[in-house]
Amino acid sequence: MIQRNGFLLLDAIAEVPAAAWDALHDGQPCTRHAFLELLERSGCVGPRTGWLPHHATLWRNGTLVAAMPLYEKHHSFGEYVFDWAWAEAYERAGLDYYPKWVAAIPFTPVPGARLLAADGDARRRLLDEVLALAARTGWSSFHLLLPRVEETSVLVDAGLMLRRGVQFHWENRGYGVFADFLAALNHAKRKKIRQERSRAGAHGLTTRWLDGGEAMPADWRFFYRCYARTYALHRSTPYLSEDFFVELARNIPEAVRLLIAERDGLPVAAAFFLCDREALYGRYWGAQEDLPFLHFELCYYQAIEYCIAQGLQRFEGGAQGEHKLSRGLLPVETCSAHWIADARFRDAVDRYLARERDGIGFYLDELEERSPFRATSRSAPHSARGAQDREREE
Repeated sequence: MIQRNGFLLLDAIAEVPAAAWDALHDGQPCTRHAFLELLERSGCVGPRTGWLPHHATLWRNGTLVAAMPLYEKHHSFGEYVFDWAWAEAYERAGLDYYPKWVAAIPFTPVPGARLLAADGDARRRLLDEVLALAARTGWSSFHLLLPRVEETSVLVDAGLMLRRGVQFHWENRGYGVFADFLAALNHAKRKKIRQERSRAGAHGLTTRWLDGGEAMPADWRFFYRCYARTYALHRSTPYLSEDFFVELARNIPEAVRLLIAERDGLPVAAAFFLCDREALYGRYWGAQEDLPFLHFELCYYQAIEYCIAQGLQRFEGGAQGEHKLSRGLLPVETCSAHWIADARFRDAVDRYLARERDGIGFYLDELEERSPFRATSRSAPHSARGAQDREREE
């Protein structure tokens, strides 16, 4: 524990009362105390995985007024904002890029609050303390990943460099049923989705949605087999354990959704989502059989149908994936903020980010021209999130 003028750095989120942390969080499941604490308790986050918790907190008269999920990182896995090239440049120069400071939700590319605070003054003070800490440790850098757009002004004012990214989100425009969504698409995309759903339907599967309270141990065992198989097919290792999913469903059942596809009562595939009052967040999926178009059906079309039925405003499809555009998910700007200790590398990264921002702008323009929606149905959701930030930079 490091203490300084009400600033406390804690090596486990369990040291913070859950009610105090959750009084500041933004409503998303992955910023809740239970989610972050379970990552640590299950061993998914910790020395073994190279995510060492050092959560930054600010206190006034014994009351938590600001908090940041903060980690010491010895690699760049599980961040979804890629800085491998920066690490390689440090190595070529004979310098150490790791360890570095990262404020993020491990293994979760969901944009949301990273500077949880009771007021603007507490938010700025917490960020100032973290930047001072980063400078004192002598580590290479500090990275705050996928914050809310509303947080970017304080990040820019503190001297951090902004980096742009793109995700694909579906927006509910008041659709009553899935057919209303299809009607808003252009003819080619509407036909494509109908064909894909027909092909997926030919597999003879039925689906059922479960929340964390409804899913049984056998459901989680099957899901984890699917989840692990997906990673194995990509020659990778799962970040999360089966215990994590089981405990998450037990601890915050209202925030968990599990979609299972079955044939004759036997499970074939499964998809895992997080959910709050506004949005459904696509996270993981897997199948025990390789069935054409089943991925699109479970991970996109069923998710969109669920959002319409439940009156949710958004479906966030996760990181990357330009193929999502033709399924009705539109590009949304995301950002991250970066502080580099070494002045030479800071200038080089700043120039790189300026070029990258231009490229992201052209990319978004190109994607908008390829919108799957009919001209009369189009909107530009990325503009609402990104216009304020672009205006600041110009």
